[in-house]
Amino acid sequence: MTDQGFGLRDHKHNLIYNAIHEGFWGFGIAFHSTYAVVPLFLKLLDAPPIIIGSAAGVFTACAAIPQLTMAFIGQRIQNIKKGIVLAHSIMIPPILLAGFIFGILAPTGPNVWAIYFGCFVLFSLGVGVVFPIWADFLEFVHLSERRGEFFGISFAITNGAGFLGGFAVKKLLESVPFPSNFGYGFLIYSVCIMAAVVLFVGYRLKPKKNKKPNRDFRLFRNQLQFVLKTDGNYRRYLFSRILLAANYPAISLYAVYAHEKLQFDVSEAGIFTAITVLLSGLSSFIMGKIGDKLGHKHAMVFVFIGFLAALVTALNAKTMMHTYLIFVFLGIGQGGFLTTAMSLIFEFAGDEGDKKIYFALTDSLTAPFVVIFIILSGIFIPSHGIATVLVGLGFFILLGILSLAFFTKEPKTARTEFAPPEMVM
Repeated sequence: MTDQGFGLRDHKHNLIYNAIHEGFWGFGIAFHSTYAVVPLFLKLLDAPPIIIGSAAGVFTACAAIPQLTMAFIGQRIQNIKKGIVLAHSIMIPPILLAGFIFGILAPTGPNVWAIYFGCFVLFSLGVGVVFPIWADFLEFVHLSERRGEFFGISFAITNGAGFLGGFAVKKLLESVPFPSNFGYGFLIYSVCIMAAVVLFVGYRLKPKKNKKPNRDFRLFRNQLQFVLKTDGNYRRYLFSRILLAANYPAISLYAVYAHEKLQFDVSEAGIFTAITVLLSGLSSFIMGKIGDKLGHKHAMVFVFIGFLAALVTALNAKTMMHTYLIFVFLGIGQGGFLTTAMSLIFEFAGDEGDKKIYFALTDSLTAPFVVIFIILSGIFIPSHGIATVLVGLGFFILLGILSLAFFTKEPKTARTEFAPPEMVM
């Protein structure tokens, strides 16, 4: 079992490195989760409701902005390891700065939220710089026939480490005064990212095909147009994802909505994170296996049923047990989404397609609708309340699930061949 001189032993070697890499990520990200820690931090900083409810959506939208540009730049990268390390160097400074400001300087005041939110936006843009290069890098470190296993195990480790991180978050938030408790968490996250980046040096890569780097933006633009014009199944997938973009503002509202109803201690954010990542780990592994056997599109349908269940539970939550159940379902969605979304990108691209293009197109074309859902949520929350907004968002999520289930085919069975560069020049 080899792929261009890259064998099972190399695959397993990289799986070990990737598991450790994802372990650092999982532990660190527990201190900056966009579904619990970030919304509650913004609420405690007295940020406006539209800002509080926008955390997950702003992260997704901002991460999408640089992706098409980075997909083009990525076609010119010859040393993929150097490229992935340099990309991460753009992402680290904003979160490190937020940690220093709120952990060490600990400012207070009516508009302090804007300082953090600025760092959050810059960090999200940095993540967008990383994503396309990361997608390309991953193609060189695993065997395609074991893709679901590779992503499933890796993301399961991410979430297992995040489970431990959740309890560390709870302890930190309880034992250190506000806002330094959150600031120290951001510093921990920064250190974890740095440790994860160092591990890239140890990966073994498949031999790179001798392709001439693309330095022609017109060619790149034609490649984008070719994908959108010829791949009807991918367009149907995009339509489903546009409807499902309603999920992003929804998941940022669960912790805040439950807090308004039950007035629990803010340190519960650590428990929410622990529950979410524990279930995410299980879901990541199981959905990877389901995707390998039944197809990753079918697995994604199950993923968004989990997200919808979280929304329904949030609307009906009356006790802390109900609140914990929200994050059980959220974890099922979060973990499964990472595995299935990444796997679908590789399947839509096929063996010859540019993964960076599909990755960047998906996020870039869905991002405007994420912003629209955020803005509409912010407009209607003051006048109609969070519950009514969640019902509206749930309606679009349900439509997205139906579109994905019945109108989108498995890429494995409905793949469009990606045109070679000379055909789209």
